[in-house]
Amino acid sequence: KEKKIAVIGAGPSGLTSIKACLEEGMEPTCFESSDDMGGLWKFKEVSEPNRASIYRSLTINISKEMMCYSDFPIPSDYPNYMHHSKILNYFRMYADHFKLLKYIRFQTLVKSVRKAPDYSRTGRWEVLTEKKDGHEERHVFDAVICCSGHYTYPNLPLKDFPGIETFEGKYLHSWDYKGPEDMYGKRVVVIGIGNSGGDIAVETSRVAEQVYMSTRRGAWVIRQVSDNGLPVDMKYNTRFVHILFQLFPINFFNWFGEKKLNAMYDHTMYALKPKHRLFSQIPVINDDLPMKILSGAVIIKPNVKEICGCTVVFDDGSTVEKVDTIVFATGYNYDFPYLPKKAMYKSGHRVGLYKHVFPPTLEHPTLAVVGFIHALGAIMPQAEMQARWVTRVFKGHKKLPSSQSMIKAVEKDTRNIEKSYIVSKLTPLQVDFVSYMDEIAGDIGVRPSLLWLFFTDYPLFKRVFWGPVTAYQYRLMGPGKWEGARRAIFTQFDRISLKYLVHYTPVWDY
Repeated sequence: KEKKIAVIGAGPSGLTSIKACLEEGMEPTCFESSDDMGGLWKFKEVSEPNRASIYRSLTINISKEMMCYSDFPIPSDYPNYMHHSKILNYFRMYADHFKLLKYIRFQTLVKSVRKAPDYSRTGRWEVLTEKKDGHEERHVFDAVICCSGHYTYPNLPLKDFPGIETFEGKYLHSWDYKGPEDMYGKRVVVIGIGNSGGDIAVETSRVAEQVYMSTRRGAWVIRQVSDNGLPVDMKYNTRFVHILFQLFPINFFNWFGEKKLNAMYDHTMYALKPKHRLFSQIPVINDDLPMKILSGAVIIKPNVKEICGCTVVFDDGSTVEKVDTIVFATGYNYDFPYLPKKAMYKSGHRVGLYKHVFPPTLEHPTLAVVGFIHALGAIMPQAEMQARWVTRVFKGHKKLPSSQSMIKAVEKDTRNIEKSYIVSKLTPLQVDFVSYMDEIAGDIGVRPSLLWLFFTDYPLFKRVFWGPVTAYQYRLMGPGKWEGARRAIFTQFDRISLKYLVHYTPVWDY
């Protein structure tokens, strides 16, 4: 009998989960609360409650070869760093090519997921949905994949900013920011120096009278454009570099990386130098911020101490007067409001998932979370890898360890990651992109064998070892092998060439 799988959310994680279900011969039904696919990457002029939101100018900071799905290269005429509209177009092409749309029920909200009465015997789940017209419906599924993302609930920590209630201007979270139109001639304070905070400070500085950027810890800022004009992730996200990280102490790479970054712009001089080392937290990726600081359009300030009317006071005693707008780029909370509280295991203050996917305490491995991960790398390839593993488990091809073993693994994972990285309580646990991809690929049986490639296909070995770790590498062998993977790896540098902005090979020719 064909297993029926519920997929919650039709963003990048949901789309690849639908496809993975189909590849394993299962019947997916995807519930999407909005009227379109794309999740985070579907731009709306007005932010909608309980949904991810992006600003009008957003361009992804991961290059296209590193963010695409493993068996569907992004067209050569698409730029290396894509505007959100192009990313959404790519998802539409992916959904059309693999015929995924017919499995999506739009404008259908998942209100609750509960164990079915026969759960202890079957592992099935009862899903309650609500259509736009208010009509509710109950469904029973053999398994559920949660793909509802973690950029949905803005974190607005007003209690940490004494006097905010006296502020006479306008304040907003970056979730509500759409563009700089309301900032013309204004004095703006941006709180937070993550990627969103950096983008918003740079963009508003083009029209504002002055932009101030407040940061508690500082940040290492890296460029998207690396040596020889290559995208930085294609230059350094390689197996060779990954192996070096295993061989040498991390402090060596901290020293080397910080030296290289400071050679471009001295982080102390720019008031950016953080309290943490380079590889203990994901850096800010922004080519324009240093120039904006150098030209005085953005002024870096320490943490906000208090707010008095239109004056913002900082920890170092300095003040900024006549502030018109405060933008809180202070991250997001996450939640799975439709799941029973007991379904999720808590490791300390955060959700604990076995290999960031499976709740470890459930009787049956029929509930999974895909895309709930934080890494210096795009979510798409990682979510795709997770979905491939999840569907193999649902199908019965792969077995999970005992609940006790999974809990131990989750606790160990949490300790190791919190020891290695500065991890926000608000985000999922941070992982190393290559290590994580290889770990899950090993569970599926699709991790490329370097030794085998060395003896059987040396030209391919060279590209897999020295070149960027693109998702195509995980389609070379094992379940889901794709005949176009080898060619995609050999031509990945062709597709990033700017000459292809005028002429390209359609993706379906692979």
